[in-house]
Amino acid sequence: MYKSVITAGTHLAPTIKVAEAAKVIENSQRDINIAFVNELAKIFGLMDINTHDVLEAAGTKWNFLPFKPGLVGGHCIGVDPYYLAQKAQEYGYHPEIILAGRRLNDSMGEYVASEVVKLMIKKDIRVKDANVLVLGVTFKENCPDVRNTKVVDVVAALKEYGTDITIYDPWANEEEVMHEYGLTSTRELPKETFDAIVLTVAHKEFEDLDFSSLRNEKSVVYDVKNVLATTIKDKGL
Repeated sequence: MYKSVITAGTHLAPTIKVAEAAKVIENSQRDINIAFVNELAKIFGLMDINTHDVLEAAGTKWNFLPFKPGLVGGHCIGVDPYYLAQKAQEYGYHPEIILAGRRLNDSMGEYVASEVVKLMIKKDIRVKDANVLVLGVTFKENCPDVRNTKVVDVVAALKEYGTDITIYDPWANEEEVMHEYGLTSTRELPKETFDAIVLTVAHKEFEDLDFSSLRNEKSVVYDVKNVLATTIKDKGL
């Protein structure tokens, strides 16, 4: 059936086990590669080096793999490595690299929140009761899918600091977000201004936002996906 509609061609695996294993390792490989650049983002953040500038320079080498840092959610990359790890452990093998990559990627929500708070403190913005706008709640850009989104980790960590969160996502279904995560989101751009703005998902609608109408006098903008102009944002991964 797939062969009749996929013009690029299909590959016939010898067994269903091989086919499933191929799918799992492809997602696990991407998870590990993203974990590597996420770790680089943490290191370069301490060194005050722009991670995306480094990746752009490294990308001039023909065989460099162009992965970018960010939140790793969804129903494939953020899940399949656990299937592989569990199955490996059933056979008596403890997979170190696979689980290390998962731990690193699962830590990024809390890391983003802490970086936002640090920026706020540097600008003498009161963190407790601060109004924070989170842009995006789906697990990837220009898509309504909120399954296993790691944006909720950012929201949870920011709430632990006592901030008031507004989630704006023109793609996400508000009822689904509430049902899955107990979070209130809106598809309408808020009218008020905010002490901090965190772009977590690179929806096309966010690229043309008038950030001046959303910012307070000393507010910060943290760009997880590095899609905003440098004149708009304070920092990001």
